[in-house]
Amino acid sequence: MNLDSVLKFFVPQDHSFFPLFEEDVKVLIKASELLRTLMQTNNLEERDAIIRQIKDVEHDGDDVTHKIFQQLNKSFITPFDREDIQELASTLDDVVDYINGIGQRILIYKPKEYMPVFLEMAELIYQCAIEIEISIHALRHAAKNKEKIIQSCINLNTYENKADELHHIGLSELFEKETDTKELIKKKAVLETLEKTVDKAEDVSDAVKTILVKMA
Repeated sequence: MNLDSVLKFFVPQDHSFFPLFEEDVKVLIKASELLRTLMQTNNLEERDAIIRQIKDVEHDGDDVTHKIFQQLNKSFITPFDREDIQELASTLDDVVDYINGIGQRILIYKPKEYMPVFLEMAELIYQCAIEIEISIHALRHAAKNKEKIIQSCINLNTYENKADELHHIGLSELFEKETDTKELIKKKAVLETLEKTVDKAEDVSDAVKTILVKMA
C-alpha cells in the first residue's frame, strides 16, 4: 500500500473531481447529439453550422479537461489515484476530439452524400456517451454501484464490437458500389474516424474499470 492510499484513511478527500467529470460527460453527450444531427442532413449550410457547433463544444471540453488538471495539481488527497484521474480525463477528452475530427473531415472533404452506415455509427457513438455518463455518475458511490458500472463497461465493449462490424460492412459496400475515386477516399476517411471514435469510447471504459478494480 503506497503513502497516498494510507493517507486516504485519515485525510478528507477532494471530491471536487466528480462535478468536473460530470460536466465533461455533459459535453460528450452534447457532441454526440450534434453528430447524430449532422449525419441526418445533406444540406451543406446546415452541415457547416452543426460542425461549427461541434467545434465549440469541443472547446468547452478542453476547458473542462484543463480544470481537472488544475484541480489535480492543487489537490493533496484525491478520490482515486492521480494517474487514473489523468487517464479518465484524457480519454474523455479524446472521444470529444474524435467527434470533432469527424465533423472537420466532413467540412474539408464535403462528400456529396452520406453512407447509411454513417448514421448507424453516429447512433452507436451516442449510445456509448450514454453508457459513459452512467458509469461516471456511478463512480461517486463505486462500491454501491459496482454492478451498474460493470454493465456499462460491458455495453461499451459490445458497441465497440458492433462498430467494428459496421466498419467492415461499410468498407465492403464502399469498394463495391462507389465508382468515384475521390468520393471513395472521402467516405473512407469519415468511416474510419467514426470507427476510431467508438474505440476511444471503449478506452474510457478501460479507465473506469481500472478505477473500479483499485477501489474494490
